[in-house]
Amino acid sequence: MFNFTTKLQNAISMNKFVFLIICIGFSILSCKNQKTTVLNANEIINKSIDVSGGETFDASTIAFNFRDKHYIAKRNNGIFQLVRQYKDSIFNVKDVVSNDGFKRYIEDELKKVPDSMAVKYAASVNSVHYFSVLPYGLNDAAVMKTGLGEETIKDQNYYKIQVTFKQEGGGEDFEDVFVYWVNKDTYKVDYLAYSYKETDGVGFRFREAYNERYVNGLRFVDYNNYNVVTDITSVTELGVLFETNKLKLLSKIELKNISVN
Repeated sequence: MFNFTTKLQNAISMNKFVFLIICIGFSILSCKNQKTTVLNANEIINKSIDVSGGETFDASTIAFNFRDKHYIAKRNNGIFQLVRQYKDSIFNVKDVVSNDGFKRYIEDELKKVPDSMAVKYAASVNSVHYFSVLPYGLNDAAVMKTGLGEETIKDQNYYKIQVTFKQEGGGEDFEDVFVYWVNKDTYKVDYLAYSYKETDGVGFRFREAYNERYVNGLRFVDYNNYNVVTDITSVTELGVLFETNKLKLLSKIELKNISVN
């Protein structure tokens, strides 16, 4: 009886041990099969573009007012025309940036513009259109994206993406450096910052998106535009400065009377 009971207990213990080993084995295999999805910078930006309108931007006509000027962007799968219209003290002026370069019209008559000024006018027109549809445009050939990890702003977690530009195709301001904070839950760009060259050094700006609205499927926002009032060395520092209230509100970037076709 003693031997039988002892053998039974030993058998039960052995079965428990085997069962435990099997469970551990299955757990290890299960963990190996569960791949942790880690998105790279390109994938994060792609998702951000998708939730903001995606391919709809590629074939659209967008018009809006910004300050005292009217802007029109016509895009047709790589063919584009970016327009700025306004009236100076006397004449109606229309600046056009397209695949063919820059052209200026005064009272609908094409005017010759020195190359040095044409570059500056084109950059000015392109800048407003560029910011109006972000993050669309961040997959252009001249764009280089780098993941900077994650950062928390106002208790919200963000992917932090740095954008730089190749000299070829990067425009006059190819040395500018941008940082985008992409919401981990919505994949929308809630904040962005950039550094730019000034005559006496480097300038910095930080923008906080607000007043989000969708017009015919495309996302538009306005921005609180902040200036840096402390000494810093990198645009990547601006998220922390904003979080700690060390930036100064400089202006508001507001798009009005938006239409999309």
